[in-house]
Amino acid sequence: MKQIIQSFKTGETILEKVPKPQVKPGHVLIRTTKTLVSLGTERMLVEFGKANLLQKAKQQPEKVKEVITKIKTDGLMPTVNAVFNKLSEPLALGYCNVGIVEEIGKGVSEFKIGDRVASNGPHAEFVCIPKNLVTSIPENVSDEEACFTVIGSIGLQGIRLLKPTLGETIVVIGLGLIGLITAQLLKANGCEVIGYDLDKTKVDLASSFGITAFNPKEGSEPVKLVMDKTEGIGCDGVIITASAQSDLIISDAAKMSRKKGRIVLVGVIGLNISRADFYEKELSFQVSCSYGPGRYDTNYENKGLDYPIAYVRWTEKRNFNAILKAISNKSIDVKPLITQHVPIDNYLDVYSNMRSSEAIASILEYSSSPDNATTVVLSDQKQYSKSKGVIGIIGAGNFTGMTLLPMLKKTNAEIKYITSSKGLSGTGLAKKYGISRSTTNYSDVLEDPEVDIVIITTQHHLHSDMVIDGLKANKHVFVEKPLAINNSQLDLIEKAYKNSQGSLMVGFNRRFSPHVNKMKSLLGSAQTPMNIIATMNAGFIPENVWVHDMEVGGGRIIGEACHYIDLLSYLTGSIVTSVCLNAMGNHPKENTDNASMLLRFENGSNAVINYFANGSKGYSKERLEVYSQGRTLIMDNFRTTKGYGFKGFSKLKTKMDKGHLSQFENYFTSVKEGNNPLINFESLMNTSRASIAAIESLKTESWVTI
Repeated sequence: MKQIIQSFKTGETILEKVPKPQVKPGHVLIRTTKTLVSLGTERMLVEFGKANLLQKAKQQPEKVKEVITKIKTDGLMPTVNAVFNKLSEPLALGYCNVGIVEEIGKGVSEFKIGDRVASNGPHAEFVCIPKNLVTSIPENVSDEEACFTVIGSIGLQGIRLLKPTLGETIVVIGLGLIGLITAQLLKANGCEVIGYDLDKTKVDLASSFGITAFNPKEGSEPVKLVMDKTEGIGCDGVIITASAQSDLIISDAAKMSRKKGRIVLVGVIGLNISRADFYEKELSFQVSCSYGPGRYDTNYENKGLDYPIAYVRWTEKRNFNAILKAISNKSIDVKPLITQHVPIDNYLDVYSNMRSSEAIASILEYSSSPDNATTVVLSDQKQYSKSKGVIGIIGAGNFTGMTLLPMLKKTNAEIKYITSSKGLSGTGLAKKYGISRSTTNYSDVLEDPEVDIVIITTQHHLHSDMVIDGLKANKHVFVEKPLAINNSQLDLIEKAYKNSQGSLMVGFNRRFSPHVNKMKSLLGSAQTPMNIIATMNAGFIPENVWVHDMEVGGGRIIGEACHYIDLLSYLTGSIVTSVCLNAMGNHPKENTDNASMLLRFENGSNAVINYFANGSKGYSKERLEVYSQGRTLIMDNFRTTKGYGFKGFSKLKTKMDKGHLSQFENYFTSVKEGNNPLINFESLMNTSRASIAAIESLKTESWVTI
C-alpha cells in the first residue's frame, strides 16, 4: 500500500510503499477513501524536517540537554549514532482519515464490515485504528465532509474548555482550518464571534459565515477593535488557534479580555506572559489538549476502556460524533473550506509549496482497489542459504533500530525479513539496512524454509506467543528480554520447547561484555559463595509508557531487572533459589521501578539488585560490585573495571561495551555449528521465574521460593 511519510533526516516528503497492516484486537482495519491535509500542523513537521541540525537543535533545546548528558555517561560516538538513528526514523503524516471498514478486531462490536467511518488515521491506503478513535459517518455526510471530523474536534475541545454561554462575545485569533471551524461552532452556540487573521482569503471566508472578521494588516488594531465592539467591556473569552512564535498574541488576548475573562490556547504561540496583563483582570488561561478527554490515555485509546458518560460527558470519540452531527444538521458548513482535491499519487501538489500555498483544506483521494499485500519485497536479488543462518526479525521498535540492527550489521548477518505492526517502521529499517522484505505478517517469517533464526523484539506481552510459534516452526528463536511476563506463559513455553527441534535464547547480553568476562575469569570456576551488589540507575520513564503496564510491559522489574538476575547467575555459577523485593514508598505498586531485590543462590551466594528510577542522569547507569575471598571487583557502566586483591590485575578500561556484539557473534556461531546453547534452558527459566517471583514477593511482603 501507499503511505505519505516525512523524513526528519533529509527533509523529504515521500510516498512510500509499505505492507498493509494486520488488524489487532480492539482495532478496526480501514480502507481509506479520503484524507484531509492539516496544512498548519503538517507544515510545521515538514519544515522541521527540512531544517539543518543546528536549526533543529535551536527548536528543541531540551533535547540538546539530553544529548549532552548522554555524551557524559555513554560517550561521544554512541550518542552521535543514537541521534542519527533517531533522525532517520520515518514519520507518518496525517490524522484526518475517512474510509470503509475492511476487518474488525477481537472485542469490537460497534462496527461491521462495509461501514463508512472517520478516524485519526494517517495518509495511508489502509489504517488500523483503536475502536475509541473511530466513529461512524451519518448517511447525509459525504466522505470529504467527514474528513473534518478530527480536526473539528480539536477546535470543539477548545470551546468546551472555554465554556461559552449564549450571547457572550468570543474572539478567535487565527482563522486557519481549526479557527474557521471553531468560529462556526461558536456562532452555532449563540455567541457573538470576532475573528482575525493576516490572510485576506481566510478573513473573507469567515465573513461569509457571519463572523465579524478582519485583517490587522489592513489597519485594524485588534485590541482597540474588540474593545470598541464590546463597548469598552472586553470580550468574554479568547480562543487562540494561530501558529506563531511571537508573544504579542497572548499579550493582545489578555488586553482585549474583560475582567475575569477566559483564554484557551489551541494553537502554538510564544508564551512569555506579562503578569500585569493577567493579574489586574484575574484572567484564566488554559491549554487545550488535542481532541478531548481520553487523548494519550492508553486505557482509553489502546485498550478501549471508555469513560462513564455520567462523569465524562465529552470524550474524544464523543467529540468526533458531535462534529459529524453538526455537519449533518448543517450547524456548520465545511465544504467552502475545501480548496483542492488531489489524488494520492500527486501528493507533492500539496506538500511541495505548503508555506506559499493559499489552500485552506486539501483533500487527498485514494484508489478503490489499493495494493493489499502484507509483505513488500524491496530487493529480491539476494540468494539465501539455510546453512548461513538466515534471519527474520519480528519487531521494528527503538531497540531494533538503535541497537539490534547496528550490531547485526557488524556481524554481516543475513536478514531476509523485518516485521512491524503497521509496516512503516519496518520498511524504513529494511531500506536502511538492506533487508529484502518488510512484512506485517510474522507468519510469513515462520513459514519460510530459508529462515533459520527468528529474532523477536516486540512489546513484552507478545513475546511468549511468538516464542511458542517460533519453536513450533522448529526455528532457532532469539527473544529480547523478558522471555515472558507471567508464569502461565512460561509454562506454555516450557511445553513448546520440549516438543521443538529448534532452540531458545534470551537477549541477556551483559554476560557477554568484556568486563563481565574478565570478572568471571578472575573469580574462577570454584563454586565459592560470594556477595554481589548490582545497581541500575535506570532513569525515569513516564507512567503512561507501555513498559509500566503490567499486562503489556510487565513492569520494569520483570522487563529489565531480569538482565541482572541472569548476570548474577552467570557470575556466581548458580541458580536463584529464593527472592525478596522491597520497594520505595509506604504502599508501592506492583509496577514499581524503585526497588531493592535480595537474591539467594543455590551455592550460598548472596546478592542485591538495586533498581532505581529516581537517580541523576549524570551518574553512571550501571554499577556492579563483587566481594569474594578477600577480593573485590568494581565495574562501572561497562567502561571500567577495577580489581582489589587480585594479583596481576588492577584495571580494565574500554569504550562502553554491554556485550551486544559479542552476544550475537557467539550466538550465530553456536547456531551454525550446532553447539550447545549459550545459556541453558533451565537457567533461562530460572531467571524468568525469579523476576516474576520478585513481584509476588512485593505483594505478599515475604520471601518467595523459586
